[in-house]
Amino acid sequence: MTVDAWLHVGDAPVARYLVDPPLQPRDGPRPYLHPVRTLAGTVVTDELPADHRWHNGASLTVPDVNGSNLWGGRTYRRADGYQWRDDHGRIVHTGWAAREPHRLAHRLEWRDRDGGVLLIERRELAACALTATAWALDLAYTLTAPEDRDVTLGSPATNGRPGGAGYGGFFWRAAGPGPAHTFTPATEGEEAVNGSAEPWLAFTGTGPDGSAYTLVFAGLGDGDRWFVRTSMYPGICVAFAFERPRVVAAGTTRAGRHRVVVADGRLDRAAAAELAAA
Repeated sequence: MTVDAWLHVGDAPVARYLVDPPLQPRDGPRPYLHPVRTLAGTVVTDELPADHRWHNGASLTVPDVNGSNLWGGRTYRRADGYQWRDDHGRIVHTGWAAREPHRLAHRLEWRDRDGGVLLIERRELAACALTATAWALDLAYTLTAPEDRDVTLGSPATNGRPGGAGYGGFFWRAAGPGPAHTFTPATEGEEAVNGSAEPWLAFTGTGPDGSAYTLVFAGLGDGDRWFVRTSMYPGICVAFAFERPRVVAAGTTRAGRHRVVVADGRLDRAAAAELAAA
C-alpha cells in the first residue's frame, strides 16, 4: 500500500513523498517525490514516463550497489551492454524520525534482490520559502555500510558505457514536454554541463500546464558530478560515480546534502545565481 506524506510551504502542499510506492521490481522500488510543484502550482516532476518507467519524480538511488541494481531498468555490463537481469533490489522505509508539514525524516534500508541489507540510510527532507515565486527543497542523508564489508557504488559509465552515462545518486526526472535548457555559472547546454562540477546547475522547462519553471540545484559532494539530459529526456542527477566507482568502507558513512530551488518562470543566469546563493 502506498504511504504518502506531504511537504508544505506555509499552507501550500508543494511536494508529495511516496514512501512505499507500488512499483514493480524492475522499476526500482524506492521512495520518491511526486508531484513537486512551484508555488503557483506548476508540476515540475514526472512519474512512470513512457521512455523510462523507472524515472519517478525525485529520488535517491544508484544503478550498481555491490552488483545490485536499485535504479531500475536494464543493467549495463561491459561484456554485453544493457540487458534485463535478475539483479534488482529495493530501498525500503523502516521507520519515521519526524513527520511535520515542513520536514520529513526517516530510516531506510537499501536491500539486494534477496532482502540482504546493502546500506543503512538516514534521510531528511525539508521545504522553505525563499521568495514569493520560489521555494527550496533540502535533502540530507547518510549512507552507512555494514561493519563487515565495503560497499561499492557504480554507474553504467564505471561499468564501461561511453557517452558520459555516469548517472546514479540524487536524480530528478523533470516534467515536460516542452523544450528544456540547462546552464551553470560558466557553461550552458547538455554537452558542456554534463560531467561538470560547477557550484550550481540551473534547468528550465515547461510543465504539463504549459507554464515555464526553473530548477536550481546545488550541493555537490566531494567527487560528485552533474549528470544532465535535455534532449533524450529531461533529467538532472547529482552523480556519485560519474567517472569511477565510489567506495563506502565497511562501517563508515557517506553523507550528502543537496538543495533544489523550485521557481516559477524561466530564469536567466543572474536570477538563478541569486537563488543559488540564497
